[in-house]
Amino acid sequence: MTAVTKLGRMALALALVIVVADQAVKYWILEVLRLSEGQTIAVLGPLHLTGVWNPGVSFGFLQAQHDLVRWLLAAFSIVVAGVLALWVRSTERPLFAVAVGLVIGGAVGNVIDRIRFGAVEDFVDLSRAYFPWVFNVADSAISIGICLLLLDMLRQDGRERAAKAAAEATAETSQGDAS
Repeated sequence: MTAVTKLGRMALALALVIVVADQAVKYWILEVLRLSEGQTIAVLGPLHLTGVWNPGVSFGFLQAQHDLVRWLLAAFSIVVAGVLALWVRSTERPLFAVAVGLVIGGAVGNVIDRIRFGAVEDFVDLSRAYFPWVFNVADSAISIGICLLLLDMLRQDGRERAAKAAAEATAETSQGDAS
């Protein structure tokens, strides 16, 4: 088995930080603030805290009203997090490591809720800023992680195209010198 790189360890540590932060904030929302379903508290400007139990995936997509769907979503999240954890172990790309760490942490944070409560606690409400979904720390980590993954893929693709062009230019120069 391949050794875990420094960036791989960093990605897994970031995932752990996200899980702890997500669960700590959700504990505060549920047990300290005692924000109930549908209750809204104004925070600052368009930011409100609104209690929403989300049986679906991020931002309420794929609503899981049946218990079987709940467990399938939980299993899927665990498998995805596991595959990503194996994939990131040997990375040498910092942006990729951060992106995957965020996605793993977010997926695990939400799956803990899904297993414990049957749904995910969402509470960040920016609907007054015309953002229609209520979300949580884990959802944010997943969304930012996916954006960073896309950016990393674009950067990697650009590097590969530049390397290919440089190799072709070198080959043409070598053929020209040989003539």
